[in-house]
Amino acid sequence: MKEKVEGIINDLKKDIESVKTPQDIVDIKAKYIGKTGSINELMKNMKDLSPEERKEVGQIVNVAKNEATEIIGKKEEDINNQILNEKLNKESIDITLPATSIPTGAPNILEKVVEDFEEVFMSMGYDVYDGPEVEEDRFNFELLNIPKGHPARDAQDTFYIKDDEILLRSQTSPVQARVMLELGGKEPVRMICPGKTYRRDDDDATHSHQFMQIEGLLVDHDISLSDLKGTFDVIAKKLFGSDTETRFRPSYYQFTEPSVEMDISCFNCKGKGCNICKNTGWITIGGAGMVHPNVLNMCGYDASKWNGFAFGFGAERCAMLKYNINDIRTFYNTDLRESSMFDRREEE
Repeated sequence: MKEKVEGIINDLKKDIESVKTPQDIVDIKAKYIGKTGSINELMKNMKDLSPEERKEVGQIVNVAKNEATEIIGKKEEDINNQILNEKLNKESIDITLPATSIPTGAPNILEKVVEDFEEVFMSMGYDVYDGPEVEEDRFNFELLNIPKGHPARDAQDTFYIKDDEILLRSQTSPVQARVMLELGGKEPVRMICPGKTYRRDDDDATHSHQFMQIEGLLVDHDISLSDLKGTFDVIAKKLFGSDTETRFRPSYYQFTEPSVEMDISCFNCKGKGCNICKNTGWITIGGAGMVHPNVLNMCGYDASKWNGFAFGFGAERCAMLKYNINDIRTFYNTDLRESSMFDRREEE
């Protein structure tokens, strides 16, 4: 057996000298180490041998196969390197030619709006927090003064994952509750928490089962509604222009008292009345109010010593107003022409 194996290896070494092309490599592999190659042919009569002989022959054949594979592999590498070098010598690159233009798309318009809000708030000393989108009922409702059975839950009907306790958050306010509990009622809070929220809603031009909220919270001593008004005034002017006017209208939210709707003067008609502002001269862009004492107490802050305000904006609504978009579904399609159009408009 050893003589046969040595003869095959010697024949391989002679044949390998005449190999010049990748096809030659394919042919020599088939001849020596393929399924019907000369080395595998040595295994045909293994069944007629004793266990001891089969073990000895198997070892010899495996050594031969490894040696043959190594010889062929080295030759294959040499041929590939030779082909590559010839190709490099023949080809040349003119580095003076203009580069190929590669479309890069544009940032998602919602992300740009959120970044605009973050930039304004961080300049005012606010921190940006994030939280889980899969939330507990306790944080999403109960700690925000919306107990089980409260009718206000109907307006925030969301997607439940496990019984009535685990759900997709219907607002980003749970992040505020988590931050207050973490601080233990001992430190002031100045934060915003942008992120995705979910509600069981029928999708159309102005509604979506998924949308972005940008909510904020400030808790400290001796905070008043005028502080909220001043904060809102700065935000509106930064995002919609320095000539923007702001106003509050009474409203109702379970987690604030008193509560207000936040309006800005119509940037399209400058308060004269048009189809965007429905001829009122004003556009509502969010809701706000002074944090309800129940919320403060449940989240670890003594309402007799601390107070503050909370506010919330819809990122899609602000983007639709700012960029004159008439269908909320525009934000969630995959047409790059949409985002690139907004990118150009921003540059202008």
